Amino acid sequence: MYKFFFINCRIGFAIARRLALDGASVVISSRKEKNVRRAETELRNEGLDVLGVVCHVADAKQRQNMIKQTVEKFGGIDILVSNAATNPTFGPILDTSESAWDKIFETNVKATFFLCKEIAPLIEQRGGGSIVLVSSVGGYNPSEVIGVYSISKTTLLGMVKALAPQLASMNIRVNCLAPGLIKTKFSQALVQQPEIVEKTLETVPLKRLGEPEDCSGTVSFLVSSDADFITGETILVTGGVSARL
Repeated sequence: MYKFFFINCRIGFAIARRLALDGASVVISSRKEKNVRRAETELRNEGLDVLGVVCHVADAKQRQNMIKQTVEKFGGIDILVSNAATNPTFGPILDTSESAWDKIFETNVKATFFLCKEIAPLIEQRGGGSIVLVSSVGGYNPSEVIGVYSISKTTLLGMVKALAPQLASMNIRVNCLAPGLIKTKFSQALVQQPEIVEKTLETVPLKRLGEPEDCSGTVSFLVSSDADFITGETILVTGGVSARL
């Protein structure tokens, strides 16, 4: 059975639920306790093995506490799915403040890297495992209204490539998920604007927005033995939207 460590949001919740249904012991986290407890309760009510830990991943001490609780509860870590992200600003990219830039990169990039750095040795101790980073189609096709967020997601595409060789020597595979526009709280501001949805759907061959569950099967595959010869790759879950750097 997997010992699994997870960063939470609606996409994250769908992934956590899928992996728990597939037999994983799951640790979920969010910086807001009410979100953690709600998700933890919902999964436990389904009979799934889950631990919820409050954590702001940009805080090193909170990360260490989360890792400590995970190891104490389950004895180790086999899988890391890093899905924490923030975007405090919308509008033209040159209007982005330095504080907003710092917040986005501290959470979306720096914290993701240090989660990998801190957890990889623990996965290695278990004989190997898998890491999945969650990027975005915006990492390929940056949005003009969330430009800095898009840049942070582009950085994750490079991070996966950079991490893959060293992690391979530790028997750890690392891959990336790049969702398109998915119906989540994070995208709610966009989804509630019919003109944006209509324009978006013109570029989506499947002619619909994504659901969080559309991402969960892909991650389940990437962390499974069926993907044992896949590392350093990014899989797009976009309904057919093409993307290229």
